[in-house]
Amino acid sequence: MKFLAWIGAILAVTVATLYVAAFTKIGNGLVKPFIEDKIREQMKMESKLVEFRLGISDFEIVLELNRDNVFIAKGEYSLFARSFDISYDVELKDLGSLRSLTKTELMGGFATDGRVRGDIGFMNIEGKSSAAKSNTAYHIELRELNPTSIIANIKGAELASLLYMSAQNPYATAEIDMDINFRDITPHKMDGEIILKSQNGKIDPKYMLSDFNVTIPKTSFSMDLNAKLKGDEIEYSSSLFSNLFNINSYGTILPQPFKADLKYSLNIEDLEVLKPITKADVRGAFKLSGSVKGERERLSVAGISDLASSESVFEAILKDFAPASIKAKIVDLDIAKLLYMAKQPHYTDGLLSTDIDINDARANSLSGKVETRVTKGVLDSKYLSKMYEFASPMPKTSFNLKAETLLKGDIADTKAEFNSNIADIDIKSAKFTLKDGSIKSDYKLSVPDLDTLFFVTKRHIRGSLVADGDISKAKDLDLTFNSNIAKGKVAAKLHNDELLADVSSVSANAVLHMFFYPEIADASLNAKIDYNLAQSRGSMKAQVADAVFVKNQTFDLIKQYTKVDMYREHFNGDVSAKIDKESVLASVDLRSKEASIKTAATKLNTKTNKIDTDITLRAKKNEISGRLVGDIDSPKIVIDLEKFMKSEAGKKVEEKVNKVIEKEINKLFKKLF
Repeated sequence: MKFLAWIGAILAVTVATLYVAAFTKIGNGLVKPFIEDKIREQMKMESKLVEFRLGISDFEIVLELNRDNVFIAKGEYSLFARSFDISYDVELKDLGSLRSLTKTELMGGFATDGRVRGDIGFMNIEGKSSAAKSNTAYHIELRELNPTSIIANIKGAELASLLYMSAQNPYATAEIDMDINFRDITPHKMDGEIILKSQNGKIDPKYMLSDFNVTIPKTSFSMDLNAKLKGDEIEYSSSLFSNLFNINSYGTILPQPFKADLKYSLNIEDLEVLKPITKADVRGAFKLSGSVKGERERLSVAGISDLASSESVFEAILKDFAPASIKAKIVDLDIAKLLYMAKQPHYTDGLLSTDIDINDARANSLSGKVETRVTKGVLDSKYLSKMYEFASPMPKTSFNLKAETLLKGDIADTKAEFNSNIADIDIKSAKFTLKDGSIKSDYKLSVPDLDTLFFVTKRHIRGSLVADGDISKAKDLDLTFNSNIAKGKVAAKLHNDELLADVSSVSANAVLHMFFYPEIADASLNAKIDYNLAQSRGSMKAQVADAVFVKNQTFDLIKQYTKVDMYREHFNGDVSAKIDKESVLASVDLRSKEASIKTAATKLNTKTNKIDTDITLRAKKNEISGRLVGDIDSPKIVIDLEKFMKSEAGKKVEEKVNKVIEKEINKLFKKLF
């Protein structure tokens, strides 16, 4: 009995101690600092328990998270029945100071109060709130601490206040009403509906300009959403109306496992307003409508659009929400309108049509075909002439294009034909590597009239041109050029800005004719050209073979007085030149059995068409020296008469008057040069 008495005494002391520690003022005072420390540790804030009272059947707590944010709770409870009846009052005046707790940037504040009644098995929460300056009432039911039912009525919530709370500028204002009636939110047993309405919505152009650099007119909008939840399925309809764009959608969605069957339509007055969302710097009107249907394993997204006045249709098949295949057809898209929408200059007019059939749209295993056609193309000659600062206006240029692209892996292989009134380009295979952006292509270029390229070449050129070669662009640009021209051949290689060209068996007379120079002689030319396109500098070294001059009075004079027939002479020798933009410094050294022709430091200006050179013409022991200055077509010629008179030919005509000789020889040289 004594032992049982001791046990009873110990239990009594223990219960008394626990009671004192937990449910008395003294005990509350002892426990309060410990609880306060734990709250500070968890919230990482200098929180303070202003009031802490815990009795055997009731309690009261006033927790000051910080100076401007207070949580109050008080009520009754039963430890044995595990039931409670608690009222709460939360006033948060400075959400920004709670960042360590919320882990996000918030501003402003709100208040909520209500009552929690029930037990651990089932409880009700009834409350009201002023969040976003609204009048909100809510009812929540929980079973075993898990929400099973939510009913909320939100009236007059301000969109600008919601944006402010989330630390965003007030891009828009609107009044929002929402009714939430989830009778059952148990997973797979959902039963309820959501009705949302917004009205008097306005977008603030000031913040759209300052934050997104988008200029929009005054924009008003409203929105309706009606969604019903039944089991796992959501049946909805939604509409967003504004003076800039309208969006409508309706259908059913099964979130898990995903399944959708819905229709949509989009009508945008100006795409620029969507820049904050799409990040795309585009503008203009756009309409799109279509459907989304299928499961996660195979989802079909189809649509019809009038993009840039076209008739466009598409269907994309998605597997696990990643593109698997794409089919699209675009008919008569207005290229000028598309350039306008993309905020690009008006390079051209024309109609673009495309057929796209990609049976495998996976990034690493692309497979399909794209056919593209451009008809009624007309380049904007006025704009291009100004943009590229052409020497003369670009002529009116009409064109059409036909291309076929085969996709395989990360390679897009294109065959194309480009035809215009200036030039035609034929490409058999242009291979573009999607992975690194490199390209390798062949080409054939045909120019029926080279003089039409005067706006680019800055000089008149006769004749036509047909050339072919290859072009590749990865880290470096490499291009080859092969052509039969001026009765000979030209083979050139371009590496970035460095051009190397080999000229073989070209007719000098044909070249002079092409460039509108006097056709004074015919010869076979072989040359090597080294030229930097960026610097417009380079050099040329040429060999002249079998040069035969055309009839001229200078050679007639030589034949008359020296008995040397210059027309029978076949000249061979070298021509070299250094090129610095429009300035050319050249030298000529031609020899035959009986004669020679030399120039040194010949200065040519291809822009002004001027020449300045000394020339020496020798026939046996007779030498005529002179200087050519002025326009290439009719230079001024000055003869060194003193040197000429000392030659054998000069002695034969010394009885003639110097002035007559000078006049005659000048006239003869002009016929030659």
